[in-house]
Amino acid sequence: MNIGILGSGVVGQTIGAKLVDRGHDVVLGTRSPDKLDDKRGMGTPLREWLPKTGGKARLATFAAAAAHGQVVINATAGTGSLDALKLAGDGNLNGKILIDVANPLDFSKGMPPTLSVCNTDSLGEQIQRAFPQVRVVKTLNTMTANLMVDPGQVAGGDHHVFVSGNDADARARVIELLKSWFGWRQVIDLGDITTARGTEMILPLWLRLWGALGTPMLNFKIVR
Repeated sequence: MNIGILGSGVVGQTIGAKLVDRGHDVVLGTRSPDKLDDKRGMGTPLREWLPKTGGKARLATFAAAAAHGQVVINATAGTGSLDALKLAGDGNLNGKILIDVANPLDFSKGMPPTLSVCNTDSLGEQIQRAFPQVRVVKTLNTMTANLMVDPGQVAGGDHHVFVSGNDADARARVIELLKSWFGWRQVIDLGDITTARGTEMILPLWLRLWGALGTPMLNFKIVR
């Protein structure tokens, strides 16, 4: 499958490397594809990352990555997601599934970050409103990047990932992709995109758990 990933930080790099390993054709979109030596947040410089993909991944602008993807993944920093998607362009996104893994984390006042949107709205909803013809599905945003692509690293994969989105067919397709791409076994379909409020608001708790447990390798298991 042709996959466009928007965002070249640790999340985009981790997902991109995994999908290349699975045999997919990945284009990683970034604001500055020519700046290979810049450190990308918690990720590595792209000059170091590209060899890890066997030279199979490619770099491009947001627009070119979105145009390439049959499915597009938003792995940008949440506070910059709308701007990045505008650069990607409606024409390159309309009609496609956009898997949104971003969180609206605001680091302007230091650590721990707060949420730039919450309670009555979510980043997922803002993206869907801004791009009404895009099939937005929120998922994978409740865990660290390494666990997104390899759930078996915690409790043998015995924990949950959530999906939210207005398009039921898109949610079903993303559930299939989560299982085939990354080996997820337990997926909870929460329903429409307003349910992304809940998964995004898990992040303050998740961050505190990281601090208390001393590791980001943790996730949520729903029992009933």
